[in-house]
Amino acid sequence: MSTPARTDGAREVRTEDAFDTDALTTWIHAALPDHHDLATTPAVRQFSGGASNLTYLLSYPDRDLILRRPPNGRRAEGAHDMAREYRVQTALNPVFDYVPATLALCEDPEVIGTPFYLMQRLDGLIPRKDLPTDLGLTPEQVHTLCTNVLDVLIDLHTIDPTAAQLDWMSKGPGYVTRQIHGWSERYRRAKTWNVGSFDKVMSWLDANQPPDRGAVVIHNDFRFDNIVLDHADPTRPIGLLDWEMATIGDPLMDLGSALAYWVQADDNLAFRFFRRQPTHTPGMLTRHAVVEHYCRRTGIGLTDREWAFYEVFGLFRLAAICQQIYYRYHHKQTTNPAFRSFAIAVLLLQQRCHRIIGTTR
Repeated sequence: MSTPARTDGAREVRTEDAFDTDALTTWIHAALPDHHDLATTPAVRQFSGGASNLTYLLSYPDRDLILRRPPNGRRAEGAHDMAREYRVQTALNPVFDYVPATLALCEDPEVIGTPFYLMQRLDGLIPRKDLPTDLGLTPEQVHTLCTNVLDVLIDLHTIDPTAAQLDWMSKGPGYVTRQIHGWSERYRRAKTWNVGSFDKVMSWLDANQPPDRGAVVIHNDFRFDNIVLDHADPTRPIGLLDWEMATIGDPLMDLGSALAYWVQADDNLAFRFFRRQPTHTPGMLTRHAVVEHYCRRTGIGLTDREWAFYEVFGLFRLAAICQQIYYRYHHKQTTNPAFRSFAIAVLLLQQRCHRIIGTTR
């Protein structure tokens, strides 16, 4: 008998995110009849991290599984596509060691209220806002952790989309243009009265867009809290989670999106208030050092002025994501108190975009 995985980070299911466990159990019995270790009704808990798709821990006597499903309420067109996320993970698992194995997909919303899928649970440590103090990592070990995590992204960008049977995600040349126009439209649709227009930022991005710098598999939501670390060696990543927005695109756009979340120790107090990952920890690379590390390992040449476009895009994209989530809170489609301050985050992100744009003149 195997030992069930730890339940680190899993909490009681929020009332608004609950579903019919008996209906789920019946579906699992039918979908996975040969998995006799799943014959009982699981204990269900919810992971509090993340602000998009919902993630649940299903605990059985001999093992744990993960269930992923969309949130309730209004969802942006094309977002929260469980079938797509499942298909991406299933294709990547054989060629990328950091992807959990998938088990089953349910596209029938009648079972638990939304489509969902099941996957393997990786038993490891997921870095949240702060690294656990009991890890006792030195700044040198934190530096190793940081570069190892960045190397996961770099390794992902080396995967051949055709060999991985993921070229169906590609829409051809023009990725940068599509991203600018797509996120601009999403922001406009989700805008509420209490946030900025971002008109200046959107116009600047449109006028300063570079040509695509390649077409690779990109994660599109690369953050520390989507990384799983080895319990025995917490400087070693063993998993990368949340493939909802993965696609084929420009790798520097992926890096820009990742660094939008990168709050470092010398950022101003307001920006540090919204920190969601431990990038302030002594030993972590600065944003500038991250770009240098990425360019050194990939051989990409990039000036500070050229990087400014990707940095502003990443910040604007994050603002659009925050605004889409805040829209749901503003219109009382969710009561999660964590989303109350997202409108302030949108305003701060706009100010930061304006400061960077100002340095490029």
